[in-house]
Amino acid sequence: MKATYSATNIQVLKGLDAVRKRPSMYIGSTGPDGLHQLVYEVVDNSIDEAMAGYCDKILVVLEKDGVARVEDNGRGIPVDLHPEEGISALELVLTRLHAGGKFDKGSYKVSGGLHGVGVSCVNALSAWLEAYVNVNGKRYFQKFAAGDAAEPVREVAPDFGADPRCSLIKQGNRAATGTAIRWLADPSVFTETTAYSYDMLATRLRELAFLNKGIAIVFRDERLPSPKETTFRFEGGIPQFVSYLNENRNCIPAEPVFIGGEKDGVVVELALQYNDGYTENILSFVNDIKTKEGGTHLEGFKAALTRVMNAFLANNAKLQKKVDKDEKLTGDDVRAGLSAVLSIKVPEPQFEGQTKTKLGNSEVRGIVDSLVNEHLTVYFEQNPKVIERVLEKGVAEAAARIAARKAKEATRRKSGLDSFGLPGKLADCSAKDPARCEVYIVEGDSAGGSAKKGRDSKTQAILPLWGKMLNVERARVDKVVTNEKLQPIIATLGTGIGNEFNISKIRYHKIIIMADADVDGSHIRTLLLTFFFRHMKELIEQGYVYLAVPPLFKVSFNRKERYAYDDDELKLAMKEIGREPEKISVQRYKGLGEMDGIQLWDTTMDPARRKMKRVTLPDAVEADRLFSTLMGEEVEPRRKFIEENAKYANLDV
Repeated sequence: MKATYSATNIQVLKGLDAVRKRPSMYIGSTGPDGLHQLVYEVVDNSIDEAMAGYCDKILVVLEKDGVARVEDNGRGIPVDLHPEEGISALELVLTRLHAGGKFDKGSYKVSGGLHGVGVSCVNALSAWLEAYVNVNGKRYFQKFAAGDAAEPVREVAPDFGADPRCSLIKQGNRAATGTAIRWLADPSVFTETTAYSYDMLATRLRELAFLNKGIAIVFRDERLPSPKETTFRFEGGIPQFVSYLNENRNCIPAEPVFIGGEKDGVVVELALQYNDGYTENILSFVNDIKTKEGGTHLEGFKAALTRVMNAFLANNAKLQKKVDKDEKLTGDDVRAGLSAVLSIKVPEPQFEGQTKTKLGNSEVRGIVDSLVNEHLTVYFEQNPKVIERVLEKGVAEAAARIAARKAKEATRRKSGLDSFGLPGKLADCSAKDPARCEVYIVEGDSAGGSAKKGRDSKTQAILPLWGKMLNVERARVDKVVTNEKLQPIIATLGTGIGNEFNISKIRYHKIIIMADADVDGSHIRTLLLTFFFRHMKELIEQGYVYLAVPPLFKVSFNRKERYAYDDDELKLAMKEIGREPEKISVQRYKGLGEMDGIQLWDTTMDPARRKMKRVTLPDAVEADRLFSTLMGEEVEPRRKFIEENAKYANLDV
């Protein structure tokens, strides 16, 4: 019997039902990224107040039991009755999509939360939400549940709901203005986790403080026994942001170049500086929203930079001779070692999707292009030594690019690669679906042999490594491409590297680094992670990279065996396995090669029992600075880091 289809089958989602029905459409996902998007949406409202000149301090608090709170000392969300809707403005902006002051250009010239769905989405996806508003010398309160008003807005006492330790909406001070939003993310929506990452939130808050110089953003984590509090406040703005990115590096010029201008209502700010590394690090923002996928503003900057550099190269006969006559500097050449922050303010931005990862305004490209072209040309004309050194870097990069291209062509002809382009030492798996496949990158031939014997050959591939790994932090791309230790990894994964990287060509969705549990193994892991971070960063961003966790001990007694992964587990295993400690045998594994295939499978490779750590990148800026510190040329920053963190080390020597 066929099901009937009539008007009764048509659903009309009212209020915020649409958000609860399809949350990913509004916040990107219901995983960790979507959870943190809730905080960003509320903070963005406070930042809009700051950009409008009405707020200079924001407080973000992670309370216990999964509650989050954001306060600001702005004007306060209006609480008076809306003339058309018949409810308070506070209830309106918290319960209706596309309701807010961002559409009224008399209230906000530019805004990050332009779509008017931000704080209402937070309300919709929270088990409950509380709003405290100080306005007109009074305090108001309203509570919501799953997006609906649980009660009307009401005036309360000045100290009602105020945090006793620190509150921007001050207790007992009726003159203070501002807004506090407090909520509990709905666990029925965020089924993966409702626990906020301090590092992930700190990254965003630090960016906002750099982009809005002079604004203080206080971030406090009350989940810890001793609450952790950090204040982000930067008077230097985005030039200080670039200096922060390039900390502990040799830079050209000594102070970042700053370009600022406005055209047709679009405000452009750009700070840039070269360092002695080989990778580019460009962060772009529109109305304080990070545009991870770039857009027209970034295209305009890149085009102008390449054109200006080639124009100066054409007038430098000495350096021009070092480049083939048919070769010009490419964008990759001129951006090698470049750190830059591009921040623009657009009255009517057109983003791709609510999460705003890419700008689409076509007119912005020309505006950014012309401003950068004009100001950068003037700067280089006035600073000939700077452009000379930058051009030398670009020309050297072009030479390395040409050498890398020739090396790739030669590599394809090497007998060490089979007809399918895969390394001879790779023991591949038989499955062809990358989502089912995983590859173990194993330190040493001995461990590789054990892993090959113990693996599930249908889904698990083994790639043994041997010898000293290249530190890519100190190497140009041509050295990376031709390195005999890295070539097998590049060929095995299939994605290419650098600007040729294509995640869609990945051959395995789990890339597992399996090294010995000692100092040498840690060094191997660090070198491999540096390579992935610098040349295949998206592997980490997509969650494809893992660290295997092999056991440290095998405990044996009377034909019973237990494996322990740390000292605490060793004590527990000894207690469980027998009552005669003197008869218990404890084997300390110094290397993976000490285990046979069965043992390696049982402890480290069996998906049902193994322990693995997924490598994540909650703070790319901090990761970049850390890799530069630990793996770069400068010794003094590394020594300082070791001295400050030695007390946390657990050495096995």
